[in-house]
Amino acid sequence: MTETTLPSQYDPFTTEAKWQQFWEEKQFFKADPEKGGKPFCIVIPPPNVTGNLHMGHAFNTALIDVLVRYYRMRGDNTLCLPGTDHASIAVQSIIDKQLHQEGLSRFEIGREKFLERAWQWKEQSGGEIINQLKRLGLSADWSRERFTMDEGLSAAVRTAFIKLYEQGLIYRGKYMVNWCPASRSAISDLEVENKEVQGNLWQFRYPLVDGDGAIEVATTRPETMLGDTAVAVNPNDERYQDWIGKTVKLPLIEREIPVISDETVDSSFGTGCVKITPAHDFNDFAMGERHNLPFITVMNQDGTINDNGGEFVGQDRFEARQNIVKRLEEQGLLVKVEDYPLTVPYSDRGKVPIEPLISTQWFVKIGPLAQKALDCLDQENSPYFVPQRWKKVYRDWLVNLKDWCISRQLWWGHQIPAWYVISETNGELTDETPYIVADNDEQAREKAVAQYGENIQLQRDDDALDTWFSSGLWPFSTLGWPENTQDLETYFPNTTLVTGFDIIFFWVARMTMMGGHFLGEMPFRDVYIHGLVRDENGKKMSKSAGNGIDPLLLINKYGSDALRYTLVREVTGAGQDISLQYNRETDESSSVEASRNFGNKLWNASRFVFMNLDGKTPEDLGTPDLENLTDSDRWILSRFNQIVKQTRHYIETYGLGEAAQTLYDFIWGDFCDWYIELVKSRLYDDQHPQSRLVAQQTLAYVLEGTLKLLHPFMPFITEEIWHTLTKRSEETLALQPYPQVDELISPPVTPSQQKRSIWQKLPFKVPSLSIDQSVIKGVGIAVAAFVGLNFIFAFILTLEQFPVISSVLELVGIGYTGWFIYRYLVTQPKRQELQQIWAAKKAELIGSSSSSQPSRNSLINPELEKEFELIFGTIRTIRNLRAEADIKPGTKVNAILQSESQQERDILSKGQTYICDLAKVEELTITPAITDDQQQVIAGVVGTIQVLIPLAGIVDIDVLRQKLEKNLHKVENEVQSLRDRLNNENFVNKAPADVVQGARDALAEAEKQQSILKERLSRLG
Repeated sequence: MTETTLPSQYDPFTTEAKWQQFWEEKQFFKADPEKGGKPFCIVIPPPNVTGNLHMGHAFNTALIDVLVRYYRMRGDNTLCLPGTDHASIAVQSIIDKQLHQEGLSRFEIGREKFLERAWQWKEQSGGEIINQLKRLGLSADWSRERFTMDEGLSAAVRTAFIKLYEQGLIYRGKYMVNWCPASRSAISDLEVENKEVQGNLWQFRYPLVDGDGAIEVATTRPETMLGDTAVAVNPNDERYQDWIGKTVKLPLIEREIPVISDETVDSSFGTGCVKITPAHDFNDFAMGERHNLPFITVMNQDGTINDNGGEFVGQDRFEARQNIVKRLEEQGLLVKVEDYPLTVPYSDRGKVPIEPLISTQWFVKIGPLAQKALDCLDQENSPYFVPQRWKKVYRDWLVNLKDWCISRQLWWGHQIPAWYVISETNGELTDETPYIVADNDEQAREKAVAQYGENIQLQRDDDALDTWFSSGLWPFSTLGWPENTQDLETYFPNTTLVTGFDIIFFWVARMTMMGGHFLGEMPFRDVYIHGLVRDENGKKMSKSAGNGIDPLLLINKYGSDALRYTLVREVTGAGQDISLQYNRETDESSSVEASRNFGNKLWNASRFVFMNLDGKTPEDLGTPDLENLTDSDRWILSRFNQIVKQTRHYIETYGLGEAAQTLYDFIWGDFCDWYIELVKSRLYDDQHPQSRLVAQQTLAYVLEGTLKLLHPFMPFITEEIWHTLTKRSEETLALQPYPQVDELISPPVTPSQQKRSIWQKLPFKVPSLSIDQSVIKGVGIAVAAFVGLNFIFAFILTLEQFPVISSVLELVGIGYTGWFIYRYLVTQPKRQELQQIWAAKKAELIGSSSSSQPSRNSLINPELEKEFELIFGTIRTIRNLRAEADIKPGTKVNAILQSESQQERDILSKGQTYICDLAKVEELTITPAITDDQQQVIAGVVGTIQVLIPLAGIVDIDVLRQKLEKNLHKVENEVQSLRDRLNNENFVNKAPADVVQGARDALAEAEKQQSILKERLSRLG
């Protein structure tokens, strides 16, 4: 498959398909537990079998594959295990819709025929997402692909259920659950999405039975009044002291119900008197148990009114709501209706408001499982969260868990392994029917006969298990558990889980609890939490907003490498959201286009190298001859080794975006723009064969090493170039050793090399400078001097055998050329702009020389560095404030900078042009004091400088105020939670010292955020 040269243009589509087929056919990514070596294992989050690749999948997959390819090349015994989830509700919905179109229902065709259809659909359409992951370049062991309902994983699910049941951790009981009328199934708390909607608050009169007046009650759900069994007031509410103990008549139903007192009643809600429906509200359910109230269910499983609903029987719940209000108004019992903002719980799958219903379901006692996960977290910091701020979120969730409802009224999924002995209840299934938990029909009958005799009749539970039950076993069931397989012994616990923050509750905690319980340890060492991919306006992508970006469209336009590299490179700091630029009119992305251009830059540079290697490979040429290196060679080899060290460090500490950016800067700048240009004259010089050979050796050595460094990020193009470079047709770049720092090939950096590193970053190339009309007459002289001096400079670089003379002349040539440009070709306004570019480049120099221990260049003035930090800190603060206020990226704003220090104001004045340009500021005011009447602004600080952005006319102040109030409410809850924890003597005295200190630090940070939010709200007026 190796070509002798590269085409003039890179074609990602044929190239990517070719190498994906090559990798699969050769099974390069097949893991071998007997291989030995340090294991590295990632079990990918299984996408739904119903799914298509969306941007979240693409982002997650790109991050996973960077890690997997890196550790495989590093020499670790690497397993990337793929698979899909059976997606109970989604698949069932698809089959139900198919049946509906045929005029049928699942109940008419029966369970067996329904499941036949579901499996048929899965085989025909369920593999699309896997093909899309392959197209993205995921280097998984596809021979180990799993499906959550395959035979092995189904056996693991049954084993887990039986073990938990036998240990008393699974039970069946009648409790209130979240019911989805659309899917006709119970759903867990985590499958509920709370939505802010504009609703109503109704007030009705409930007449006293003795005819002495009526009590007014308030409700947001009139339809539930059909099941009212009490009216409640707060015992401390003086308005209703005389009403407690009396009886009222429930309108429309004519049921007599008591007026009770309960301290949980909020006296400020509505009239302070609330109706109690124990069978249709979680709070009312608890109150009903406390006061021994009747529980009257008035709704069917499809959300219609049942036989307890009087004249409203058969009506949909929302239809009944309207009719109930109408009837009460007709009877003169409607007091008033007012608009009222509501938080309504919606079914995440069914997309309809959930209905609290009392139902007999299966539950897991979550306390013991959660405690094991908490112990591992508090005592061992396991798993380790990246970034660490998610550790607190995960911990708080574990502390506040309720028992987990695991049964779903679905047919597609893992059928609950329980059999009811209906012969004990006259052939009927009731809440009192005894049951047997077993692995299969034969075992169930054997157990039932032993307990109830030969003449028994069994009926298996129709329900399926919650999808998250099987997903919770994913890290180890995929490796063969409950059998003690070699895969399980080698690759468990997994090394890293890469996932989004939005499923910490759904999935991450399920896995840690299951892994801790069944295997005694956390199922992965690290949890790398990434953020969201936001749209071109910084908004979260969602189907409802219609702002999603199809990754397949971008792959078709730019190639998989370009999309992968864009997504990874955009990550600046683990866990941060990234934004993707996108033009919806043309379906083009400047972000992905830039990555494609980067690939083309590497492609063209590689073509140049190939044309100058005389058909030789790096192996033919050998490593660079250290005795005959020029300063340019020494410099690029030194830079290459620095990049090797930095890239390895970044990847191993989950700084994947930083690693991608580091490689971008090195490849585009150091290698392509500088070193290749510097060696061209040597490559064309047949009179000095030794110098030409060393240039060839260095080019080949650095290019091959660079391809290895970049391969985890852009696997397809690097594979293509590497094969052409090395001519090793039966091998793959994916299995080559990842570069290590080579001290022998990395000579010390000389002062001459340090100078070149600095010069690279100086702004001699200024493409858009305007010509000052007053110096037109001097242009000819200036251009001549410019061309002549640069010709001398290029010639001098070939004479590096005279390093002292070369260094002096280089300085003279560069300095004189720069002076001519600055003096004669740059207008005064552009000169000021150039000063800002100088400052930016110097600041970049300070920041970009970092490795694990950054070295500072002695030529940089510490005072100047402080100026840079102040200016750039101001820019960052303005940018952050813009984001927090949801100011559109292209919108110009005014900004006010206040500092009592004259020195700081002078520095800000110097950087004013740069601040305005990079922070999109129209008018910048720098002042020693700010009046107290500054209203409708958002404020921040950088050091001792206060930064204000007036918001009037730029954003919707009311929307921003609501956002800040919502954030403040969340922070206040967090502050209270942390205070409660720190006021708990058991926590302070028994928890590890670092955990306690972490809580104190978190409280200090939360209180700081609370203060900032309050201050910002006050400034909105």
